[in-house]
Amino acid sequence: MPNVEVFDISRRKVGEIALSDEVFAAESRPHLYHEVVRAQLLSKRQGTVKTKKRDEVSGSTRKVLKQKGSGRSRHGDNRAPTYRRGGVVFGPQPREWDVKVPKKVKRAALLSALSDRLRDGHLLVVEAWSSEEIKTKKVAEFLGRFELASALLVDVANRPLSLSCRNLPTAKYLSSKGLNLFDVLKYDTLVLTRGAVEAIEGAMKP
Repeated sequence: MPNVEVFDISRRKVGEIALSDEVFAAESRPHLYHEVVRAQLLSKRQGTVKTKKRDEVSGSTRKVLKQKGSGRSRHGDNRAPTYRRGGVVFGPQPREWDVKVPKKVKRAALLSALSDRLRDGHLLVVEAWSSEEIKTKKVAEFLGRFELASALLVDVANRPLSLSCRNLPTAKYLSSKGLNLFDVLKYDTLVLTRGAVEAIEGAMKP
């Protein structure tokens, strides 16, 4: 089990924590990242865009001109795509964008990302986020104190921290239950509280 130093939010070392090999020392599998992240982003697409086809627009079904003798092109009704306010040909229609990814693949990708963060030195464990104040400034000071370019802050359940991160483009809060591959990869450093580590290990162990 890899041991990691534990700090408080003032950057004072307060101890160490032994991380599970099954969760934080897993095999690196970066080839899974694209598949899982793509599925995650596609699942956010609504797929509700729609254009009206020829049989859905309003208009007469009467033939515009007689078939022969007018010297003009042959036409059916005025709902044809060549007419103004006519139907749209091959326009977008409602669809489901979801791509199914096996649970084992999602789990393997997330374990790989967590382990890579630790191996690369981009995982930080803090004892707890003790401040109950909703202060964006405190989170900004924390990032500066630890010299973090961007950070994903993960705790078990911390509403003040969640609200304090909302206006910072370089920080995001997630509950340990909402931990996902996209956010782990997006931010430079993964910051976990001791409680979040225990919750993640409990959820990710087989």
